[in-house]
Amino acid sequence: MKRIVIALILSSSVATYAQRGAAPGTAPAPGAPQISPERQAQIAAQNELEKNTPAIPFDAVWLPLAPDGHTIGETEGVALNSRKHLFVYTRSGNVGPARGATAAELFEFDQNNKFVKEWGKGAYGFSFAHAVRVDKDDNVWVVDEGSNMVMKFNPQGLVTMVLGRKAEAIDYLEEHLEDGVHEERGQYARVGAGAGRGGTFNRPTDVTWDTEGNIFVADGYNNSRVAKFNKDGDFVKSIGTRGTAPGQFNTPHAITSDAQGNIYVADRGNNRIQVFNPNLEPVRIISNVRSPWAVCITPPNAAGKQFLFSADAGGKIYKVDLEGNMIGWFGKTGKRVGDFFWVHQMHCVSDNEIITGEAQNWRVQRVTLKATPPKS
Repeated sequence: MKRIVIALILSSSVATYAQRGAAPGTAPAPGAPQISPERQAQIAAQNELEKNTPAIPFDAVWLPLAPDGHTIGETEGVALNSRKHLFVYTRSGNVGPARGATAAELFEFDQNNKFVKEWGKGAYGFSFAHAVRVDKDDNVWVVDEGSNMVMKFNPQGLVTMVLGRKAEAIDYLEEHLEDGVHEERGQYARVGAGAGRGGTFNRPTDVTWDTEGNIFVADGYNNSRVAKFNKDGDFVKSIGTRGTAPGQFNTPHAITSDAQGNIYVADRGNNRIQVFNPNLEPVRIISNVRSPWAVCITPPNAAGKQFLFSADAGGKIYKVDLEGNMIGWFGKTGKRVGDFFWVHQMHCVSDNEIITGEAQNWRVQRVTLKATPPKS
């Protein structure tokens, strides 16, 4: 019986992993759910939009990052602080299985790409890296999908806040192996419908803040919600259930915010970005960026304008204004410098410069956009 259960779990995991990498618009694998007529129409409209929108020319440079005694692994998170130091949250640990206790490591590099230090070495909350962000005060935040934790480091590298809690071996033993029935189930139970208590996550993915310093966590693969906390880490509210309606999510995979404090949620499985105000009330839906894996918003330019960049698993990166109007797109899937393969997180440096972290290519690229050609 145990072998059957293990086989089912493994086959389910393989299927889920394969779905992550499916290129947009490709035919489903045999036995996979068929694409609905609505989705087919959406893909056709997207193809037509891209055909009539200029491809943006760009230059890309691979950053030769070399941490002392380590190597860059699956590059899940990238972020810059005010000194232009780069933080990379990577799945590069080699102790334990892929989702083991030390698969996640956080490295800092200076503006010349020189290694500075490793942050939080051996931290209890480092397990399966997913995202890193730097707030306006240069605090460094990591979101760990494996430990179900969000950790805040101050600029000196000390942990000053922790949200969530890591599921431990004793939790698993009690839930699955001990005799008897327990009324309250552990974190291993798959939950949906916006479940999860205030500080309990189930595979969280990203974090952002509004203008008041309130904290917003995308949670995530299993909980299908966005959780809001005040600046002191007290739970305020959450929104979201698993589904396709406005305010519902299917893998909220990334989250960011604009200068007004509006929250942009990359609703990856629903092929859209949902925008909310700081009270988590709906503002708009952006649905012309295919399946958004990574999102970032540029700092305000001299005219006070900001832009949204969104990366799709198929190698394309889209630039849109905050109303959702497409400015242009660039990129394709591949291994060469200037290609992209599973851009997992981006940092927007300016209107025309972004940093990308790729899970499949184990690298960081600096991308500089050239002038957008006029429409013909």
